[in-house]
Order: sequence, then C-alpha cells, then structure tokens
Amino acid sequence: MRAAAGRTSVVERYGLEAVPAHQKNTPWYRFAFIQMAAAANAGNFLVPALAVIEGGLSFWSAVLCTCAGAWLGFLFVSYLSLPGARLGIPAQYAIRTMLGVRGAQFLSSPVRSLTSLYWFGVQTIGGTYVIQELVSRISGAELPFWVVSFPLSLLMVILAIIGFDAVKKATSYFLPLLLAGEGTMLYVYFTTNNESGASLTLGMDGWSGSFPMMLFFSSLAFVQYVSGVSASADMTRYAKTPAHGFWGLLTGNGAGFLLTAVIGCASASLYGSVNPYVSSSNQTTSPLIIAVITITAVISMISINVSNAYTGGFSLLNIFPKLSRVQSAVLFGAAGVMLSGFPSLVNEAESFISLLGGLIIPISAVLASDFLWVKRGRLTHDDFNFPTHAAPFNTPAIGAISLGTLLYFFIPGDWSPGFLTFMVIALLYPLIHRKRNVQP
Repeated sequence: MRAAAGRTSVVERYGLEAVPAHQKNTPWYRFAFIQMAAAANAGNFLVPALAVIEGGLSFWSAVLCTCAGAWLGFLFVSYLSLPGARLGIPAQYAIRTMLGVRGAQFLSSPVRSLTSLYWFGVQTIGGTYVIQELVSRISGAELPFWVVSFPLSLLMVILAIIGFDAVKKATSYFLPLLLAGEGTMLYVYFTTNNESGASLTLGMDGWSGSFPMMLFFSSLAFVQYVSGVSASADMTRYAKTPAHGFWGLLTGNGAGFLLTAVIGCASASLYGSVNPYVSSSNQTTSPLIIAVITITAVISMISINVSNAYTGGFSLLNIFPKLSRVQSAVLFGAAGVMLSGFPSLVNEAESFISLLGGLIIPISAVLASDFLWVKRGRLTHDDFNFPTHAAPFNTPAIGAISLGTLLYFFIPGDWSPGFLTFMVIALLYPLIHRKRNVQP
C-alpha cells in the first residue's frame, strides 16, 4: 500500500492506503444518520409497495416480511464493514484477500463501479423529473431537463469528491429535513383518506396474505440490500471502533428501512401507488406541502447518490490503483454527470445492468461466506502481504461465482433466484475452499 499522506485540506486524500488511527473518530450515530438519510428514496419504496400491490399482502404483513428480509441483508452488510473499521481500508481493497488481487481488480470492482454509476444516473434523472414537476405545478413553467440535471449531479459529485467529511456533515443536515418531510407525507395520508380514515383502514387490514408470498417479498428485500457487502467498509474506515461502525450501519439501515417500508406500504394500501412522493403530493393542492414533499424527495436522492458516487470512486480506484482518490472520484463524477444528462441512455442500459445481477449476487455470497466462515470474521494487515508467486485469482471463489451465475439464470424468476443463489453459494463456497486446501 502507498504511504498515507496527511490531509492538508478539507478534501479526503486517503485512497487504498489505511486511514491513520488518529483520524478514526466517527461515532456510531453518525453512521446511523448517513444510512437513515439514504433510506427513503423512490427505489427503496418499490419492494414494500409491490408486496401489497402485486403480492396481495396486507399493510402489516408487507411491512413485517420486507423488514425481515432487509434486516437480514443489513446484518451481512454490517459484518462486512468490519475490515474497514478495523484496518481503515476501503471495501474493494479488502476484497483482494477474498477474490485475489486480480479477482477484485477485474471482477468485483468493475461490477461495483458500473452498478454505482448506473444508479447514480437513475437517481439523478428521477430527481430531475421531480423538480420539473414541482416547478410546473407551482408556476406553470417548463424547465429544460439539462438545466436541472447538470447542477444537481454536479452538486452530488462535488460532495463525493470532498469525501467522507462532506458525506457525514451533509447527511447530518439532511436528516431532520427528511424526517420532517416524511412526517408530512404520513400526515397527508392520515388526513386525506376519506373512506374510513387511514389509521382505521390500515389497522383493519390485519395480517392477511399467503405465507409463500411473504417469503418471496422478504427474499426480494434481502437481495436488494445484501449487495452492499461490497461497499460497506468504505463507509466505516473512520469509525471510532469496529463496534461503532457495525452498530451504526445496522441501526441506521434497520430504522431507515422500517420507516421506508411503513410509508411505501401505506402508499400502496391506501392509494395503489408504488411512489409515496407522487401519491402524497397528489392528495393536496397546498403549494407549501407539495414543496416540502418534493424537497424531501430531492434530498433523499442526493443522500443516496452521494454515497453511490463516494463508494463508486473507491471501486474505480481499485481498478486503476495508480490514480489518487481524488482523481478516481473526479473520473467517476464526470461519467456520472454525463450519464445523468441522457435519460434514454440510462433506459437502454437497464437490461445490461439487470444481467449484472447474475454476478452481483454470487459475488456477494462469496464475500460474505469467505469473511464470516473461511476467515472467521478476521483480517489483519499481514493478510495483504501477498507473496510474489501468489495466484492472481482465488480459484475456488471464481469457480463458486461462475456456478452461482449459472444458477441465478437457471432458477425460475418466481422462485426468487437471487435469494436461492445467495444461500446455495454461501453454503457451498466453504466446502469448495476446504476441499481445495486439503488436496495434496
């Protein structure tokens, strides 16, 4: 690893090298704020809302099953944050010990970079449409797309380039506004549902719904969040202790998703909508309430996208380790700003990104299994002293990922292929690893 240089400015400089011990001073609640601020975005409402609309589950059944799946995924994410908190290294650098140096550089890092870049574009484009709609409803003016998307994406990229301190401070300012906005949405739901009152409607809903359907949507929520194992260490490098990083992520993610699930399921149960920002703003003509809801949507999008850009920059840095952290963040940001200006390009990339799911899930399963069972949750700096004759790829890991990719596309879609693939590969990989190691 390169020698760490002290930070002489507000811009974060530490790349693949370990963060010095004196810089590791972030308490658990700061990580909880970061995760809670990123939770309530339009993409995260989708699975809970679909559990009601497509799965036929009641409000409470949908909240329970999606929270159970998401919380299990968050548990894996929190465990995989420990290398960052203990050693001060980013996630993709830690993954070198799991997939091999070249396996991390040419497999997991490109996959992570592409998916982060795609979601950065999707979230920015969605935020741009929300702002256009707000301006149109309040003033009747039609803003050109790029007039909104360019400064919006540029703001998020600048925050990501500045680094962790900017992410930490921005989310601390954003969280009270987000909670106020989400409270406003719930207020609209509970005061404008004219049939029998929203609280009575949801309360009488009970726990109806089939158990197989609950398992299915629980597995979808799990798959949506467990892929965070390949980036969570990026966020905990500055943690006071490993426990601060672990519990900060777990409580922030858990509480954030609980609120997200309640709002998403309420929107679906009361109004049949998968987007609470749309359903709540459609129930009022108050310019103030519409503005609050819209600002909440934009702030939540900024929060998740700053994290996308921040972690995506580290993935890019692991592919091109001769770059500095700032250089990789600038390159990732430039690509993100450009992509955010072309909605049609993002739509065309959707099928390609969906195919990457066949790699993301098996990679996540191998990473979780390798760290928790093979390495028994421990990494030291000595693990990164790779001998000159070391294989560039961890062959059992690459074999398990290849098998998982085939399994992912072979399993029928209504059987939750992501969840089944993760469980099969996570259980199978230690056996493959052990068998290889006992061979003469």
